[in-house]
Amino acid sequence: MRTLRIRGPRRPGRRARAAAVTAVLAAAALPAVAAGPLASGPAGVTAGAPADGPGGGLPTGLDPRITAITEKPAYRHAHWGLLEEDPADGRVLHAVAADEFFVPGSAAKLFTVSGTWHTLGGDHRFTTPVHAVGTRAGSALHGDLVLVGRGDLTMGGRTRPDGTVDYRAVDHTYAGSVPGAELTPEDPLAGIDDLARQVRRSGITRVTGDVVVDDRLFTAYPELDPAPAPLIVNDDVIDLLTTPGSAPGRPAVLSWRPQVAPYRVTSTVRTAAAGTPADVSVSASPDGTRITLSGTVPAGGAPVLRVSPVKDPAAFGRTAFVEALRRAGVSVAAPATGPNPVRRLPASYAGAPRVAAHVSPVYAEYAKLILKTSHNLGANLGICLMAAAAGKHGCIDGFPVLTRFLRTAGVDPAQVQLLDGRGGNPVDRATPAAQTRILRYWLGTPDADRFRRALPLLGVDGTLAGSCTACPARGRVSAKTGTVAGFDAVNQGLAVGAETVAGYLDAGRGRRHTFYVGVNGAAVRDIQGLLAVADDLARISALLQEDAAGPPVGRALGRREAARPPSRWDAAALPSRPATAVRLPAGARSRLPSRTSAAVRPPAR
Repeated sequence: MRTLRIRGPRRPGRRARAAAVTAVLAAAALPAVAAGPLASGPAGVTAGAPADGPGGGLPTGLDPRITAITEKPAYRHAHWGLLEEDPADGRVLHAVAADEFFVPGSAAKLFTVSGTWHTLGGDHRFTTPVHAVGTRAGSALHGDLVLVGRGDLTMGGRTRPDGTVDYRAVDHTYAGSVPGAELTPEDPLAGIDDLARQVRRSGITRVTGDVVVDDRLFTAYPELDPAPAPLIVNDDVIDLLTTPGSAPGRPAVLSWRPQVAPYRVTSTVRTAAAGTPADVSVSASPDGTRITLSGTVPAGGAPVLRVSPVKDPAAFGRTAFVEALRRAGVSVAAPATGPNPVRRLPASYAGAPRVAAHVSPVYAEYAKLILKTSHNLGANLGICLMAAAAGKHGCIDGFPVLTRFLRTAGVDPAQVQLLDGRGGNPVDRATPAAQTRILRYWLGTPDADRFRRALPLLGVDGTLAGSCTACPARGRVSAKTGTVAGFDAVNQGLAVGAETVAGYLDAGRGRRHTFYVGVNGAAVRDIQGLLAVADDLARISALLQEDAAGPPVGRALGRREAARPPSRWDAAALPSRPATAVRLPAGARSRLPSRTSAAVRPPAR
């Protein structure tokens, strides 16, 4: 008989996901939630089950290979939670601390994305209009153009020709915080330019008044970080891409986007010897419009991406629109830069014709972006959109909408505690039972397959792209990941508050099991140790999938795998890149690698 325990926080933890850390890696691990040792059933499985009961059937024994993983030295003082259910008959196949609170990290996005999807509908499209407020005299508008923000997450900046939304395993918003961040090729100003061309096609060539952004749809609150705005352009960041020069000692080459006044970027980054670690820092003026890069990049190395936040999204969006209008052949009397003139906004748009409108991809595409990449801004935006759908102005009013949805979905709200949409607030807690219940809810809806496909797929895409790429379960586990970790100054290592994965197992013959696996309170030496923890959870998920599929596929493959060295999957899945270090507090001494792309530190946004 064995005992499994549980403690604390979690977040996207998966490897290629170089991204493993692709999520809300906290600068300091959140306080752990104590969940004392549980008596275990056969093979170490507790009799604990979801609050709504197992629906018949007792928990069965855990695969001994899973038990071996949980007994590694990194987990000596950690707590474990595990829940696997067969929704077809309600059986609880494995349950460990299923009704106890865990810090959810990015698994919280399962709740907020589900609530937003249910509230708006998977086929909902965001229409961002432009109104002509004033009088027309031929091609002149004697008045203002007003761009009304409606909560479109990408404003065309990621839309592919087929209408789907583009993404990468490590989103650009994590640049500087998570290694491997990449840009998508689409123009981040595509939607803004589209609106400007439509204005010109409406017959307007001259605006004698001003251009205003109406951002009155909702107002964020301090705990919502990053804070969404009704008009979002390029995730409210400036992308800064540094490419090594032709030889060591030469200046590096800088490119940046979107290039909108009055933003100016300068760089003193130089090219260092080949093989040296990249070391690029970003600083900005208080208003964010003067950005400076410094440091070095290795000769022959890959371009290094960093981002700098946009401090005033409405003013930024207004300037971008004025510049786009001028490119489209529409002159504007007002200056392009400066504050957004909100005092010019009308009380209503009655009598103010719509002269342009940008229509987004469907919300299901945005849900995929949020879940695949663990997109924090998009998850927080969902809270605000639920508030707006209820006719409220404050984003905090989105939570009653979410609570009502949870009840509709059969989730006990008492098992979910949240203060944001992304799972990064110290308040955030959820039980494994609540997380599998929201997954079970989707299986009974017409959007079941659509939602499942929006989740990262083991060894294939999203935050699970680099995990278990050679194991039999590749492509057969769809799940949301999560990681919470931070620098441990006492032991000069990393405290892994939590690593979690929750989703669906392909059980064969058209069946799917819901599952949750989480560990809180692990301790590792460095980033490679953290990646190994993430890989352990991927391996556990893979083993659960094998066992769920059963013979001949699952069991037979399981026996073959049992004969391999236990570390084979882990080693195969580790990315071939140098270990990434943690930004330490000033003056702190550490045994960790000396430089970093701040893998264990919250993204700048």
